Amino acid sequence: MKSHAKVVVIGGGVVGCSVLYHLTKFGWTDVVLLERSELTSGSTWHAAGGMHTINGDPNVAKLQKYTVELYKEIEEYSGQDIGLHLTSGLMLAATPQRFDWLKSILAKGRYNGLEATLLTPREAHEMMPLLDPDQFVGALYDPVEGHLDPYGTTHAYARSAKKNGADIYLHTKVEELVQREDGSWRVITNQGEIIAEHVVNAAGLWAREVGRMVGLELPVLAMEHMYLITEDMPEVIDFNKTTGKELMHCVDFDGEIYLRQERQGMLMGTYEKACRPWSPLTTPWDFGHELLAEDIERITPELEVGFRHFPAFNNAGIKKIINGPFTFSPDGNPLVGPVRGLRNYWSACAVMAGFSQGGGVGLALANWMIYGDPGFDVFAMDVSRYGDYATLAYTNAKVRENYARRFSIRYPNEELPAARPLLTTPIYDKLKEAGGVFGAYYGLEQALWFAPQGEVDQFSWRRSNDFDVVGAEAKAVRESVGLMETSGFAKYSVKGPGAEAFLDRLLTCRIPAVGRMTLAPMLKHDGKLIGDFTLAKLGEGDFLLIGSGIAEAYHMRWFESLLPKDGSVELKPLGLSLLGLSIAGPNARRLLQKLTHQDLSTDAFPFMSIRRIDIGMASAIVGRVSYTGDLGYEIWMKPEHQRYIFDLLMEEGAEFGIRLFGLRALNALRLDKSYGSWAREYRPLYGPFEAGLGRFVALSKPADFIGKAAAAKEKSEGGALRLKTFILKARDADVIGDEPIYHDGAVCGWVTSGGYAHASGLSVAVGYVPKEIADETQGWSIELLGELLPANLQAEPLFDADGARMRA
Repeated sequence: MKSHAKVVVIGGGVVGCSVLYHLTKFGWTDVVLLERSELTSGSTWHAAGGMHTINGDPNVAKLQKYTVELYKEIEEYSGQDIGLHLTSGLMLAATPQRFDWLKSILAKGRYNGLEATLLTPREAHEMMPLLDPDQFVGALYDPVEGHLDPYGTTHAYARSAKKNGADIYLHTKVEELVQREDGSWRVITNQGEIIAEHVVNAAGLWAREVGRMVGLELPVLAMEHMYLITEDMPEVIDFNKTTGKELMHCVDFDGEIYLRQERQGMLMGTYEKACRPWSPLTTPWDFGHELLAEDIERITPELEVGFRHFPAFNNAGIKKIINGPFTFSPDGNPLVGPVRGLRNYWSACAVMAGFSQGGGVGLALANWMIYGDPGFDVFAMDVSRYGDYATLAYTNAKVRENYARRFSIRYPNEELPAARPLLTTPIYDKLKEAGGVFGAYYGLEQALWFAPQGEVDQFSWRRSNDFDVVGAEAKAVRESVGLMETSGFAKYSVKGPGAEAFLDRLLTCRIPAVGRMTLAPMLKHDGKLIGDFTLAKLGEGDFLLIGSGIAEAYHMRWFESLLPKDGSVELKPLGLSLLGLSIAGPNARRLLQKLTHQDLSTDAFPFMSIRRIDIGMASAIVGRVSYTGDLGYEIWMKPEHQRYIFDLLMEEGAEFGIRLFGLRALNALRLDKSYGSWAREYRPLYGPFEAGLGRFVALSKPADFIGKAAAAKEKSEGGALRLKTFILKARDADVIGDEPIYHDGAVCGWVTSGGYAHASGLSVAVGYVPKEIADETQGWSIELLGELLPANLQAEPLFDADGARMRA
């Protein structure tokens, strides 16, 4: 065995072999894969081997498309037969609600170049005669679906990697990982030791154990998963002989089953409600090419529906039942990327759909390791999307929920209940008593809207029972004053003699004066947006940075990679040690002035000012800014002061008819102003000038901020896209994001977010279109739930276009 390598990949399943292959494909050939047993010995060998390109997240769909397109390449390059069956596939809907969902999936695929078609039940039956058309209301046909041989595919990756120069050592169990002072790793195995610059945890069922070797508790859990294989079926044999084709892959979401042809019979699998974790605390190292005990009674409810939807199964004998463990993350997406705080330790695990996503995961991780960037927007798969709150028990609860709901509809207004509430603030009970309906973001409960007594969310693709209430909340802000909690934002303290120089290099904006704030985009080296913040200078060498709460670990990983080594900068996330409230509306100043002796007039405390102010008996940091686009203030306080300040604002605000509002009303209000948001309008796909943030990019400032050269090039060349706002002629539904935008009947762009701007009384969509047509006033339309609806370009914000109100 080699004593040194640039990279050691731990785990010989399809994901580990894909990572190894892509590293060699891009030029890193001094790479080693270590497998404790034989290749495919974990979950890979007993996988059903299904694959498809369609995914609810368009960015993940791109990686799945790449994965499927890669298979012919590795088969040819390696000389290894992978048993590829591109049969095409159907996604089936047994309810109108599910059919609405399929329409949204079809729309998302349009601008990604994914070919799919909506079918009637009769048309679906003609293509797949085993299904009973009377059980369904519609289907989605995808020509790029099928299945393959897991063993052959994994070995094709492995052979291709070895052909490029990689080494693979079998029966080599990693027993310890120790990082040396120079950042390299001692990879200690039962066959000796390798010194590696990089370590990749692609250990699958043993990913937790390999994480624990470095003090990391990865949010990953294995679940028992069953599928059955039938005896030969005459219906299958007849179809094959009559058409010369193989029966296509099917996903019956309402039946919670999937099926495909297996030889001259059929394979049927299910994601059952009565799911069961496997080995929830530790994974035994001696587990290998073994299956778990059959437990068909546990999946009987799903099979009964499956047999009703596909009647031919009622007469089929069962030849084999496969029950094996697969790993899942809390939301079902992979955990990929560099792990914060561990130099050159990379994650490539929890890839449940390994044969749909394994190639894309390998591509993204190899790009990341070699070029410093994944080459795609992979936030949905980024290991940093979870923080320390994702404990073993949290992971167990959320994975079980995700597994049991894998084929269930997730409505845009649906909040899932498992592992909640976990993180709460001191006013959680007060907001709940006021009717608060909550969502959980980065583990923290945040109020979405305030329901009348006895009401809860009624889940729908269309406007629901919250519509009028959210509208009233939004209008209360515009007409008088509203209050919402803002503790869910991420807050960072940046202090020290080197803080200003550090931030000047990190952010594109000019550093504000003491007592002032500014909007602060952050770019990657290629000039694309990696963050969107508010920067406040509290004093010399003392800054407060406020950004997206869901991206706290993501941004901390970036910050820490750029901190100066001389200790001149102290940067720390404040989390729930600094909590927030916001008041906004034309009476916001009058309310706050009642509670402090400090002058809050525009002359004394103008827009984008920030200072420490006494509110009643409590001290708080108050900034004159509001994401509502109205006159408003953000108030930041210690946790022990939040209840006091909240009660004071509500008591004194009664004079003005103060009303609580939640995140849904905030969304409606920011749409009035065409304000973008992180992870929707602002993400690593777009440059700052494309995103309309050019005025906050100080190309003339002396500091050579990260991405400056690329941003200057974007400005001079104009970029490729423009972020635009559209008014949609919607009826009973509004866009939520990823719908296609058409110009003169052709797909040209995509919606990033939207909704109903209640105060303006209009349905709004925000999205990107090519710069060449971005100012066209005619010919726009947007596809929503299967309908092409006319849309009008909105050249300026619907509310306070000149900003007079928020600056008054």
